[in-house]
Amino acid sequence: MFWTIPTLMTWARIVAIPLIVGVFYLPIEPDTRNLVATVMFVVFAATDWLDGYLARKLNQVSAFGAFLDPVADKFLVCACVLVLVHLGRADVFVALIIIGREIAISALREWMAQIGAAKSVAVHMIGKLKTTAQMVAIPFLLFDGMLFGAIDTHLWGVWLIWISAVMTVWSMVYYLQKALPEIRSRVK
Repeated sequence: MFWTIPTLMTWARIVAIPLIVGVFYLPIEPDTRNLVATVMFVVFAATDWLDGYLARKLNQVSAFGAFLDPVADKFLVCACVLVLVHLGRADVFVALIIIGREIAISALREWMAQIGAAKSVAVHMIGKLKTTAQMVAIPFLLFDGMLFGAIDTHLWGVWLIWISAVMTVWSMVYYLQKALPEIRSRVK
């Protein structure tokens, strides 16, 4: 199951990272860079939904795919947030919250899986809402202009990235609360 269509789509998200970052080093107009990076992010982010759908539809669900999918998502989001900080479009505090949470919850999930309690930190709706806010904020901030002459994507992106940072903390607290009984029972 290493080279299935869904797994290749997941790999594409990882390969997309240097491509999206590289766009900002090209000698082209800033508005063009922003547009190209935004379109690339949206296309590659959409593969997250599509690869899961295809894995189920084609009966190509695998343990490797289940591992790689969230890793690819986290790499893509974290890389883009760092680019946004570098461009001055996102606050470093937001980046620290988002990246720190991803590291902490990934480590928590790994530990909970090792002790046989992975279900207590399974993905919850708050985590999905956090991800949705991030996946809208990031392309808005990458675009950084007026969309359709009416939507200030920078303004909306800043609001959404801060909302996602708050939801990031909220989801981390939720997962830690769910894991706390297992942690208490094993740490003496």
